Amino acid sequence: MESATENTGSNVNYAPAARKAPLRCGVFLPPYHNPRRNPTMAIEQDLRHVEDLDRLGFHQVWFGEHHSGGYEVGPSPELMIAAAAQRTERIELCSGVISLPYHHPLMVADRITFLDHMTRGRIRIGVGPGALVADSQMMGMDYNLLRPRMEESLDAILELLETPGPVDRKTEWFSLEDARVQLGPYSYPGVPITVAAAMSPSGPKLAGKYGLGLLSIGGTSDKSFELLEQTWGITTHEANEHGRTVDRGDWAIVGNIHIADTFEQAVEDTRYGLRDFMDYRHVVTPMKMIEPGEEVAHEELVRRVNESGYGCIGDANDAIDYIQKIIDRTGGFGTFLATAHDWADTEATSRMYRILMRDVMPRFTGACEPLLNSYHWTQARKDGFSERFATGISQATQDYERVKSAR
Repeated sequence: MESATENTGSNVNYAPAARKAPLRCGVFLPPYHNPRRNPTMAIEQDLRHVEDLDRLGFHQVWFGEHHSGGYEVGPSPELMIAAAAQRTERIELCSGVISLPYHHPLMVADRITFLDHMTRGRIRIGVGPGALVADSQMMGMDYNLLRPRMEESLDAILELLETPGPVDRKTEWFSLEDARVQLGPYSYPGVPITVAAAMSPSGPKLAGKYGLGLLSIGGTSDKSFELLEQTWGITTHEANEHGRTVDRGDWAIVGNIHIADTFEQAVEDTRYGLRDFMDYRHVVTPMKMIEPGEEVAHEELVRRVNESGYGCIGDANDAIDYIQKIIDRTGGFGTFLATAHDWADTEATSRMYRILMRDVMPRFTGACEPLLNSYHWTQARKDGFSERFATGISQATQDYERVKSAR
């Protein structure tokens, strides 16, 4: 990887990306925190980061729901959304995700509508089946039943949100009897809903079936790309089968990055937490980045992350290449979400967010293109402009002297 030599952004390639619409940027915040560190401080720091994201112009932040494992400390995205809403003004606050099989559909629909009012329409609700096997085990649930139960729940929630009721349903795990959501929506026509997809086709299938947004959280490694490259085809096929429409602009893809002013600095930053994070990921979703107990030099682990496509550790140009690869291989999507994973400490993470919005995203939004075009247009004519400038000054001086002499 090439390393940047300055922190001004002048070495970044701002040529316009081959996209029809600007790419939005957000942060996917499960959150991940090392269980050896103070959790109260970590939660407070998450909310302070959300304040920073709001000021920096990030479009979205997504909060997760997990109940085991020790690292992903957020049990309720709704609580984090409510807290973040009091600290922010513009950023869209999203659940990433509410695990539908763990909740009665009426309770989910009620909380969604309530949050819609509390945030003045700044929420997006992501839903999923629940990612961690340990979570379902503690609730006595068969993990293999989570996806069909999610579909049953989602169908009921959409009816509750989209109709005045009453809604009557009976399944093996929930019942609705003369049910309705008593609080009307704040947003028109309603709260946007997104379906999460990891490694199975059930997420894109449901997104297409109901005409909803799609959140891909399965990663960006070469193996994960095999599914990502099929994802939108599944979504559009299901949408066509059910008479729905879907939009790539409503597709968000999660990636793993840590960037700094130079590649070397990014490597140093990630000594803080990269190995701990990989050890955790190997426990909950076995992966081949490292083997249990394997002694791996930090530089070697960084190399594996980058070369496998799992993530990007480097400078702004490395991040641009990483995101562009995802665009090229998927055909395009609406929002890139950077995972908040504590690979680096608080200060380095905060700086990474600034670099991402300052130096990386203009490559995909086109925000700098008009300014650069104006600069280059002026630069190409500088000799003529300089001559006319000097002539103008000379003429003004002569006019002044002539008037002065006449006096």
